Amino acid sequence: MEVSSFLSKYENQITIFADYLEEFPDTDELVWILGKQHLLKTEKSKLLSDISARLWFTYRRKFSPIGGTGPSSDAGWGCMLRCGQMMLAQALICRHLGRDWNWEKQKEQPKEYQRILQCFLDRKDCCYSIHQMAQMGVGEGKSIGEWFGPNTVAQVLKKLALFDEWNSLAVYVSMDNTVVIEDIKKMCRVLPFSADTAGESPHDSFITSNQSKGTSAFCPAWKPLLLIVPLRLGINQINPVYVDAFKECFKMPQSLGALGGKPNNAYYFIGFLGDELIFLDPHTTQTFVDTEENGMVDDQTFHCLQSPQQMNILNLDPSVALGFFCKEEKDFDNWCSLVQKEILKENLRMFELVQKHPPHWPPFVPPTKPEVTTTGAEFIDSTEQLEDFDLEEDFEILSV
Repeated sequence: MEVSSFLSKYENQITIFADYLEEFPDTDELVWILGKQHLLKTEKSKLLSDISARLWFTYRRKFSPIGGTGPSSDAGWGCMLRCGQMMLAQALICRHLGRDWNWEKQKEQPKEYQRILQCFLDRKDCCYSIHQMAQMGVGEGKSIGEWFGPNTVAQVLKKLALFDEWNSLAVYVSMDNTVVIEDIKKMCRVLPFSADTAGESPHDSFITSNQSKGTSAFCPAWKPLLLIVPLRLGINQINPVYVDAFKECFKMPQSLGALGGKPNNAYYFIGFLGDELIFLDPHTTQTFVDTEENGMVDDQTFHCLQSPQQMNILNLDPSVALGFFCKEEKDFDNWCSLVQKEILKENLRMFELVQKHPPHWPPFVPPTKPEVTTTGAEFIDSTEQLEDFDLEEDFEILSV
C-alpha cells in the first residue's frame, strides 16, 4: 500500500500521543478509567494507551441497507447504539481478555479479540451489529433510523444477548432505579447441563439439587453478568447531589462506564478527572469495514487515537445508564459491598440495592430465547418475530 493511500485511509486515526499529552493538566490528581486509576503527572502515556485500547464504534456509511431497504449509514441517528456497542464490547473484553489487556497498533492480538470485534461489524449476521440493534429496537417502539435513549439500548442488548451462545452473558437491566440481588442470582446461577437434569430449566435443576443434596453439596456455575442501571438523575439537568456517587461508579473494578450525553447526542463515558468526565465520541463517520480474505478484521479504525474528549459533569443530561460487569459471583458480591458502602450512604440515593424481589412487582422470570425456526442473530429479518419476546421489562414504575 502506498504511503499516501495509507494516510488517507487512516486520516482520522494517525495522531502522535505527544501531540495531545498536554490536553490533560499537569496535576497530582488521579484519573479514573473503568475501575483503574492513573496518576496524571507520571502516567500520562499509560493513561492514553488505556483509553485508546477501548474498542471505539462510530457512525459508519456504505454498509448493506438495514432490513434490505433501510438506511446504509447510521450518521445522525445511531450514536446511542454505537455507545451501547462500546459498553458491551468492554464487557466482552473483560470476559475473555481481562481488564488489564492492552491494545497496540499492528501488534498481533489474541484470537478472542478478533472474535469480539466481529460481533459488532455492520452486517446483519453479526450478533451486535447496527442492523440487529436497529431492528430489535422496533420491538421497543423505535422505528429504524430513530434515536434511542439509554434505557432502550439496554433493553435491546438484553434481548440480543439471548442469541449469543459464545459469550453466554446474563444481561440484567434494573427497573425503577432498583437492583434486586435475588433476581440477579436467580438468573446467573446455572448448573452444567447433565442427563439427569435434561428437560429442566437450570434454575429448576438448581433447586432440585439443593433440596435433595443440601445446599452445601452443589456449587452452581455463574453466568457472566452484564448489569445495566438506567437512571434519571434530575429533571432537566443533573442534580449536583448525585455527582459524587456517579463518579464513584467509575472507580469500581466492575465499571463499564456510562451511556449518556446530551439530548440526541450520545457519548460513552469511561472515566473522570476532577469534575470532568472523559468519553469516547461516536460522532465521526467512517466507511464500513468488513472481514478480509484471511478472515481477519483490520482494526485500525476501531480504536480512537485522537485527543480524549471531556465534558463537565454538570453539563450531562440527567438520563444515563451505568454499566457493570461481574465475571464471577464473587465480583457481584464485591460490587454489592461497594454499592452499600459508597452509593447507599448518600441521603438522596442514586439507586437502590435490595436483597428480595419487591412484592408489588410482577414475578421475575429470567429472559429466555424465543422459539424461532432459525437460530443465531440472522433470524431477526422481520419485525413479526419480535412479537415472541416477553415484554416484562416494559413494566416500569415511574412514580407513585
